[in-house]
Formats: sequence, structure tokens, C-alpha cells
Amino acid sequence: MKLSQFVFDLPLNLIAQQPAKKREDSRMMVVHRKTGQIEDKYFRDILEYFDDKDVFVVNNTKVFPARMYGRKEKTGAKIEVFLLRELSKTNRLWDVIVEPARKIRVGNKLYFGDSDELIAEVIDNTTSRGRTIKFQWEGAEEDFKVQLEALGETPLPKYIKRKPDEEDRERYQTVYAKHEGAVAAPTAGLHFSRELIKRCEIKGIRFAEVTLHTGLGTFRPIEVEDLSKHKMDAEYYNVDEAACKIVNKAKETNHRICSIGTTTMRAMETSFTAKKLLKPSEGWTSTFIHPPHDFNVADCLVTNFNLPKSSLLIMTCAFAGYELAMEAYKKAIKDKYRFFSYGDAMLVL
Repeated sequence: MKLSQFVFDLPLNLIAQQPAKKREDSRMMVVHRKTGQIEDKYFRDILEYFDDKDVFVVNNTKVFPARMYGRKEKTGAKIEVFLLRELSKTNRLWDVIVEPARKIRVGNKLYFGDSDELIAEVIDNTTSRGRTIKFQWEGAEEDFKVQLEALGETPLPKYIKRKPDEEDRERYQTVYAKHEGAVAAPTAGLHFSRELIKRCEIKGIRFAEVTLHTGLGTFRPIEVEDLSKHKMDAEYYNVDEAACKIVNKAKETNHRICSIGTTTMRAMETSFTAKKLLKPSEGWTSTFIHPPHDFNVADCLVTNFNLPKSSLLIMTCAFAGYELAMEAYKKAIKDKYRFFSYGDAMLVL
């Protein structure tokens, strides 16, 4: 398929700027693949569609405050540094994106905090906007993390046109977030509250956890018309034995597996056996799922409404079927569903 087939006009007022008052009160569009039926529900109604021993697979990655603001040495020019991933703990090396990139060269020192609590030196260029920086920190690892936490900001996507506040630290994070390493929240999971999870468990629905640290690769614009030529940036994932046991037992007894989010789906589609069971593995995945694709583990998908031409929309079309998914998006715009990270959900059955 071609990239130009995944274009649609999105009114800017449908991009959610704030989360719903309560997580499970987001709207939820339910798309039935077999019949083509589309229903309008609320996320709390997800219980109606699943039974005892069905499994929800979630991504337990945790977002860290990845956006930092600093000053360039000598000129004092304000710069934005977006931390992508730690390359070396002992050497305090980080892979970052800088803005404005043209002003940041190898050898430049960057100062963070009112009293220069952190200083970093640019030691390499990686892409036009990418740099490798080395933080100058002699203290303990724990104190370094505390400093990053204090100086960093919740990395809300740029399409949310406001400064992050204290509430975002909690709301731009799933309630089951555990393993720090993501620069963007696995947004389908943001709709689960602790109370809703408890109600699911009372009904007998099991939860299995995998980890995929969402990087900017998930959101990087696709720039090739032929989708088979797009290369995803690699992202770290981990599928452990405990998750495999829960998922495979359900599959072997004909219960349903629902992937909560496209990042969860990518982790599972990276780690399966010839019998289409989940297998334990860990590493880096650059799996890019586009139509046509034969899904191996999950029967259902929860996702948010995503950007035109994004890898997330393309995966949703691969799972739901292109025509049905695009029809659902058309209806979402007509019925004023809220889009993107803080927006509403779609359940594909």
C-alpha cells in the first residue's frame, strides 16, 4: 500500500489538549471486523465485550521527564534538549535531539538549571537534529536521576499547545507504569483507572504485562510512498515468561487476547512461535506493521485515534482492514471524537 492512502483532514479542534476528567470516561468507538458494525460507547463499557479468562496485554513502560531546557555556553542562547535514551550509565552518555540544532555543535557545553545544577558537553552529531551528549556528574547514579527528574519536563507531544503541569506527571502515565524508558506514553493504556482494572479482574479478565519503551521512532514521519521501504527506529522491548504463560494458556483454551495499544502489539508481533504462541524474548525491535499483515497473537486491539500517515494509523488499518478503519476515522471526525494522546479510544474486535 502507499503512504498517500493514509491521509485524512483532521480539524485542529479535535486534538485533545487535556485528558478526560476520569480516565475511563473517555469515549470508545467499537469496531466489529466481522460485521462492519460500529458502536459508540465509553471506555468503562469495555467490560461488556470480554469474559472470564480473556486476557488484556498491556505495555508497562514508564515515561520519564525527557524534555529539558538549558543554555548554551558563552551566548546563553536558550536550547531544548529532548532525551531519547541513555547510551552509557557509567559515562553519563545520552542520545538526544536538540533545538535549534544549527546552533549546537560538537564541543559546545550546555547548562541546565538556575544554578547550573547540570552541565553537559556535546560530543557527537548523530542526525541533523540528533546529538550525543555527556553529562558532567561525579555524584551517585541515584542523585543524578533525581536531578534529571527535577530539571526535566513531562514530554507532552508538540500538538498539545500548552505547558505541562503537575497533573500531567500523573495523567501522561498509565496506572501500571513500572519500567522507566519511554519518551511517549503508550496512550491506549491511559484509559484504565485502578478501579476499572479491579472490575476487570473481578470479572475474571487476566492482565499480562510486556515492555516496549516508546521512542520517537513510533512517531517519526514516514517519508517514503512505498511503505515496504520505511525503516522504523529500533525500540527496546521485553516479553517475559510470566506474560507468555498467561497469554498462551488463554490461547490454548480459546479465550481472547486483547492488545492494549499498538506498542504492545509490536512487542508481541516481534516475539511469537511457529504455533502462534507468545515466546519470551528481549532486545530491540524495528518491526513496522502495515497492510497486508497476518497477526499472530492478539485477536482484539485497543488504540487511540492517531495522526494521518502515522505508523500507528497504518497498523490499525492492517488489523481492522483498510476500508473499515478509514470509515471509522471518518465517523470519528463527524461525531467529534477526541484525537491523539489525551483523546478517545477505539476497540477493534
